[in-house]
Parts: sequence; C-alpha cells; structure tokens
Amino acid sequence: MYSLVKPLLFQCDPEHSHELTLEALAKTQHTPLAALYRRPAIHNPVELMGLTFSNPVGLAAGLDKNGECIDAFAAMGFGFVEVGTVTPRPQDGNPKPRLFRVKPAEGIINRMGFNNRGIDYLVENVKNARFKGVLGINIGKNKDTPIEHGKDDYLVCMEKSYEHASYITVNISSPNTPDLRSLQYGDALDDLLGSLKEKQAELAQRHHKQVPLVVKIAPDLNEAEIEQIADSLVRFNIDGVIATNTTLDRELVFELPHAQEAGGLSGRPVQNKSTQVIAELSRRLNGKLPIIGVGGIDSLTAAREKMTAGASLVQVYSGFIYHGPKLVQNLARYL
Repeated sequence: MYSLVKPLLFQCDPEHSHELTLEALAKTQHTPLAALYRRPAIHNPVELMGLTFSNPVGLAAGLDKNGECIDAFAAMGFGFVEVGTVTPRPQDGNPKPRLFRVKPAEGIINRMGFNNRGIDYLVENVKNARFKGVLGINIGKNKDTPIEHGKDDYLVCMEKSYEHASYITVNISSPNTPDLRSLQYGDALDDLLGSLKEKQAELAQRHHKQVPLVVKIAPDLNEAEIEQIADSLVRFNIDGVIATNTTLDRELVFELPHAQEAGGLSGRPVQNKSTQVIAELSRRLNGKLPIIGVGGIDSLTAAREKMTAGASLVQVYSGFIYHGPKLVQNLARYL
C-alpha cells in the first residue's frame, strides 16, 4: 500500500504531505479503514526503565507532535510510540517553508520550531487514545520563553503530562529553538536536571506511579561534551537517554538539493554520527542507564549497528518516511 501512496506524497510539498497523512490517519484509526495499515503485533518484549516494551522499535518524536494519531501508529506494529515535542502554550513554529527532502541521501531537513497545539491539547488526545502500550511524551520550551526561565516550561509540561505518560522525554537538543542546545551543558544542565528530578519525586508521590525521565541529546557533541553530559545524567539519576536528535552538519549532503537550508538534518546522513555518539555515550555510562538509539535507522543493519554501539531500543522517523511501515515490521521481528 505504501509503495503506491509514497510517489503521490513525494510529489507534494513535504509539510503538506505530512499534514495530509496525519489527517487521514486520525480520521481512519478507529474505523474499518484502519485495516489498510494495520499489521500483526510482533511480540518481542524488552524490559527497560521498569517498563515492558512489546518490541524494541519505537516511533520517534516529531512525527505526531499533538498525539492525534497514536492508535494509528500503534496499529502499524510499533513497540512504543513517542509524541511531541509539545510546549506549555500553543505556537505556530517557524515561517514556512520549513521542511525539505534531501532525496538522493534519503535525508530530511526541518526547521519546524516546535510547532504544536500545546500540552493541554496533547493530553486530551492521549486520554482519548485506546493504545495500552508504552507511550512517551516529549516536552520542550516555548520559543518566547527566555532561556534562563526555560526550566519552568519543562516543569509545566512535566506536571501536566506525568499522569498520562509511560515515560517523559526532555528535549534539549533541537537546533530549531534559539539557545535550546545550551541547556545540554554545565551548570544549565545540572540546574535543569535537578529541578526535574525534584518534580519527578513530587509527582510520583502524588500519582502513586514512577514515570521515567529521559533526556534527548544532539549528535553534534565532542567527546568532552559527551563525557560531561554522561556524568550529569548519572549524578542526577536520570532514567534514560535518547541519542540522537538531528544534526547541523552538512558534510555528507554537500551540494545536494536543499542541503544548505537551515535546520536539523535527519535520515541516512546522520546515521554514522548518531551511532558514534551512542558508542561514546555507552562507554561513558558503563551500563548505568539505558540508551535509546535514533538517527538514520533505515534498515535492519542500521538498527543492529545502534544496538551493537550500546542502544537497548531504537526509534525511527525519516527511515519510516522513506521506507514505510514495512520497515517497522522488519525491525520488530528480527532485532
């Protein structure tokens, strides 16, 4: 089915194609038409962070920012689904156009800027979803919130999403919100993590459930920066880490169409860079917390490379766009 639909979608503007697809999935996910994309559930369980993932393949954040198609993606065979990034208040994101395909390299460049309808809207969608598996909620800050007050936005989103999430991802690595990546370093990171852990303890007591806290990091980090981040994650007893987000590096797509567009590059061009960060992170963490690998996973080989480097689970986004639900089934069955 996807092989028939993909050429039509790829003739349209990327963001328009994305919107059309989500609209179709949202309208059909609770109808007999869901049979068009429903696939048999693959039971290949992984125990991690006190959660049971039905298989090790997840949907990465960014595809379903508002949690409107949770049941549709679950029906495709994902072992877990992550929605967001969501912010406290709705925001439009950056000016269009802001999404570009780098087709020869099977890459995607985006500078979306956390466009979403806000945490309250997402929570309502999560409450209405029928999915009973592992659901991650990815949280961020509003663009107009000064970076020195950024942690307040994360705390708001964490409080509102905690009861409804299987785990919460703290996105401090998108390149499309000004100064956001500065939260990955030094005192700023320690201050953020300390506040989040205090809030986690408070919410765990209030709701009588422990929701793991995961941090998503960038691929554009050197060894010293990875070492410092790993140290902070361990010191603050963070439950897991997602590696990695999109890259600003254009070396592998130089002179290809759209390669010089501003924004984060995902897909095959970030594959090796992401795997290298996972390997270095794994070495520094030494098994003290789990890694979820994401970045350029477009085949079983690419997924196994992430796991060999130290990931316990994987997530897909751009590979899913280029290869469709068949990729999910293949990874879930054989990883």
